[in-house]
Amino acid sequence: MGIIRKALTSRPVASLTSPFTVDHYLEQIHPMLAAGNVRARVVEVRRETGVASTVVMRPNGAWEGFRPGQHVQFGVEVDGKRRVRVFSVSSSQAAGKGTFSVSVKAHPDGYVSQFLHHELQPGTIVFLSQAEGEFVLPREVSSPLLLVSGGSGATPVMSMLRTLRDTHHTGDVTFLHYARSRDDEMFTEELDEIAATSDFRVVRVYTREPETGAELAGRFHVDHLKHLGIDPSTTLTYACGPAGLIASVRDTYDELGAAEQLHVEYFKVPSVDLGAADATGALTFDDAGIEAPNSGATILVQAEEAGLKPEFGCRMGVCNTCAVKKNSGAVRHVVSGEISASTDETIKICVQVPIGDVNVAL
Repeated sequence: MGIIRKALTSRPVASLTSPFTVDHYLEQIHPMLAAGNVRARVVEVRRETGVASTVVMRPNGAWEGFRPGQHVQFGVEVDGKRRVRVFSVSSSQAAGKGTFSVSVKAHPDGYVSQFLHHELQPGTIVFLSQAEGEFVLPREVSSPLLLVSGGSGATPVMSMLRTLRDTHHTGDVTFLHYARSRDDEMFTEELDEIAATSDFRVVRVYTREPETGAELAGRFHVDHLKHLGIDPSTTLTYACGPAGLIASVRDTYDELGAAEQLHVEYFKVPSVDLGAADATGALTFDDAGIEAPNSGATILVQAEEAGLKPEFGCRMGVCNTCAVKKNSGAVRHVVSGEISASTDETIKICVQVPIGDVNVAL
């Protein structure tokens, strides 16, 4: 099958099917038939909480698999229009059932996540990218290992934990998760089982409704690590969650000189509040011939306010769907605060705010 797929995606075949692709014709026969495009059939939609669901899918032969911690661009067609967002893979890499899953919290303003949670049905064909992202475990996992997550940031970290369990990892692993309450927590029953049946240490902190007798309380703090006997300077650490949690973890590791041990991923961009100094000058959308006063919002938001419709996926700087060329000017990353003023550089406009006059190829 690999030889046939390689032949169908070759340049000679592409020239024969131009201006369409070979997949365009294969999809007329069956929506799951594709030489290069990844498709998957929904097998199950499982409710995790009142606002979160797991979607189990069986992909076609174009799927190349994933590494724990990666994400996919997930597309569904609703009312004749394809909508694409980015979701983390939550399943074990070692499951070996020909399926994989993504787990998603339905946000009030999230069109795709709301559809996924309330309306998506088994049998639906979804459109996928190959797995992407550098927030992944190394091939050889060192010990000790700390996995930190907050809220729905648990999804990629859960993929790591499940994979380590299913591959019978024998190293020292701590899973430290922060949620508002037990009812708001994803994967609760499975985390209970892992805590009871494995050597992994599973610690959950409920910030709004703490449980009686819990060993930790409140938001992430260096004292939590001390209580657990974790030395950041010698502990490989992966953290995923809201910007506030990641900022606290990153500051702690920086202060302790352990930054090289930390790998992070955000799942939500914080509100932009960078001060009036950034909201000066004009933002020029070069291709459209539009110039607008810089409002201080992200370039993606300002483009939409100017009537443009740039492509986007996650709106949180994870995927590259919104990447465009910045012709000139300086921008600030809304999460890290890093400023970049290079000419002709590619930026992700969902997480970049212009500083003064900026020109982008939109």
